[in-house]
Amino acid sequence: MTNYQSDLLRLLNDRGYIHQLTDADGLDALASKTIVPGYIGFDATADSLHVGNLVSIMLLRRLQQAGHKPIVVMGGGTTKVGDPSGKDEVRKLLDNDGISANIASIRSCFERFLTFGDGPTDAILVNNADWLDSLEYIPFLRDVGRHFTINRMLTFDSVKLRLDREQPLTFLEFNYMILQAYDFLELSRQHSCRLQLGGSDQWGNIVNGIELGRRIDGTELFGLTTPLITKADGSKMGKSVDGAIWLNENRLSPYDYWQFWRNADDRDVGKFMRLFTDIDLEEITRLEALQGSEINEAKKVLADAATAMAHGEDAARDAASTAQQTFEQGNAGGDLPVFEVTDDEISILNALVNIGFCASKGEAKRMVAGGGARIDGEPIKDAGAMIAVSGGDIKISAGKKKHGLLRRSES
Repeated sequence: MTNYQSDLLRLLNDRGYIHQLTDADGLDALASKTIVPGYIGFDATADSLHVGNLVSIMLLRRLQQAGHKPIVVMGGGTTKVGDPSGKDEVRKLLDNDGISANIASIRSCFERFLTFGDGPTDAILVNNADWLDSLEYIPFLRDVGRHFTINRMLTFDSVKLRLDREQPLTFLEFNYMILQAYDFLELSRQHSCRLQLGGSDQWGNIVNGIELGRRIDGTELFGLTTPLITKADGSKMGKSVDGAIWLNENRLSPYDYWQFWRNADDRDVGKFMRLFTDIDLEEITRLEALQGSEINEAKKVLADAATAMAHGEDAARDAASTAQQTFEQGNAGGDLPVFEVTDDEISILNALVNIGFCASKGEAKRMVAGGGARIDGEPIKDAGAMIAVSGGDIKISAGKKKHGLLRRSES
């Protein structure tokens, strides 16, 4: 079904978010006549989310834009277990303090994308530790566990993948799908939540929650998943050659975030605009049709819009200005990373490591050998070279995309 009546499903369909729906007609009818609270869960395994989580965050944003209520569920409880979906090995478990610190840090990210408050369509953030931590093991197994058969649990991709690869799957992780299903049950009871959204790998977990709600409470619940978001080269969204593209500024600068979007493949521009920006659909159609060098202007529009949403308008303008100065005018932009040198000179290897372009001197040495290191635009071919830093700023580059400044410390 694609002739949706509700603003919610029309919006999600037009922008490419819909992969699977448990009951399209039922959800469409419900969303047409009442406010639908919907949730997505996020485990707190790090102090920031990354671009791989962005489609889920945007789903909640679209839910709110269509007049419904987003519920952000932080996995303070499930993080202690670990979601086996998409994992080949057991995840390192965090203690309560580490999980709490991560949740506090992650909340600031959601505040950029969602409007929180007490209104009927305002977003709320809840922690599933509030109900999972107080569960008693035997009563939980008796009341909830009896609705899950081992036969069926073994058919889920998150389990089959690990077993097929002969990777260990702990009993702790095996319980994750039951706990996630129980989250949906609790959310339907506490917040009248009727919809769970998530990536395509969460389909089995979502269906479990829907069936649990029907069996225990007789509640009609719904599920919606997005397609797997990949880049045109087939790689997974959220990763780059340099690692994760983090959403929090303390993990990745707004300039580097802007550059990630600016360097998108030509073939991805339209898709990324629909999924990750609020740019009007007609304007997206115009921009993605640009050919040759003109597509670069569309990429800048994408980078500006995505960065403004995650870091604010000022950060987006600064990043664009820095990029223009660095790449188009040949100057050193003011938003570039800076390393202050305490001596009159520094080795090229130490400079590349200290500014964060290389993880080790060995990596820096390989970069120099490959011709990827430059000072003020000139290639450095000697791994033993020393860089004089006694005057003004020195521009250091690693490859075509990483640029920074070496500056003599005044202290």
